[in-house]
Amino acid sequence: MELIGLVALAAGLIIGLGAAGACIGIGVMGSKYLESAARQPELMGELQTKMFLLVGLIDASFIIGTGIALWFTTANPFLGQIAALAK
Repeated sequence: MELIGLVALAAGLIIGLGAAGACIGIGVMGSKYLESAARQPELMGELQTKMFLLVGLIDASFIIGTGIALWFTTANPFLGQIAALAK
């Protein structure tokens, strides 16, 4: 079936683009953190707390996307609709 191949392609895109986006986002945020900590070292502790909170949120969005992609590949809800149309 063509649908299974398209779902595998979509899952690969979700995981790949999600990982790339998370890596780029964390890299930009880390560089801005270092830049701001160098400018105002007295705010380093407060900024570090906020940075780690945002790292967790960025990683959580990537993990949720990976979970949805894996769900579509293992328990594909679209196959039931195709089977019903084939009857």
